[in-house]
Amino acid sequence: MRNHRRELILVVDDDLKIAQLVEAYLRKAGYNVALAQDGLTALRMIRDLSPDLVVLDLMLPEMDGRSVARTALEECDVSIIMLTALGSTTQRIAGLETGADDYVAKPFDPAELVARVRSVLRRTRPQRGGVVRHGDLVVDPSRRSARLGDRGLHLTPSEFDLLHALVRAHGRALTREYLVGSVLTSESVDGIQDRSIDVYVRRLRNKLGDDVASPAQILTVRGLGYRLADA
Repeated sequence: MRNHRRELILVVDDDLKIAQLVEAYLRKAGYNVALAQDGLTALRMIRDLSPDLVVLDLMLPEMDGRSVARTALEECDVSIIMLTALGSTTQRIAGLETGADDYVAKPFDPAELVARVRSVLRRTRPQRGGVVRHGDLVVDPSRRSARLGDRGLHLTPSEFDLLHALVRAHGRALTREYLVGSVLTSESVDGIQDRSIDVYVRRLRNKLGDDVASPAQILTVRGLGYRLADA
């Protein structure tokens, strides 16, 4: 995270009135803001501008928000908050599974969205504390980097925070409620946080090369939460 300048937020929504409203609130909060109204333009601007965070609508012309998110996260290190008018829990979780760090359902309070942006960006800044190890896992919170053996891990901010919490616990079980507070950026949204944590765990298992069907690294503690396997 570049602290010598104001963070740049890219707002992507085909509804110009919504985009401009979000822009006004973000600028008032002290952020630089750029706007895009379709998916292809958004992807080009992500590549050209390297924004610190993207507020990304799911339903876009030219290229939908999920496809933009997947491509952007394959190519660069950027935080994403999804905007969605989709009401079902399954559809919202599908948005998180693209790699987004958070989502906001429409209609939304612009002030709440600014708070979500601030929370995600705060978690991407360097943190205090030394390197933490658990077996072959090494997490460096000051650099926000992680590796498994000799292999560097490309993690989203939320995935990094989840792994950091698990490694610091050194094999102790962490409850879903604790992980919600450590990883998710918002208060309860339609009561789906427990399922959201499961999405993050599934994504993290994939990046660790863990067998999702029979995991050996991140273990499920039935009725409680998750823990790392003994080192």
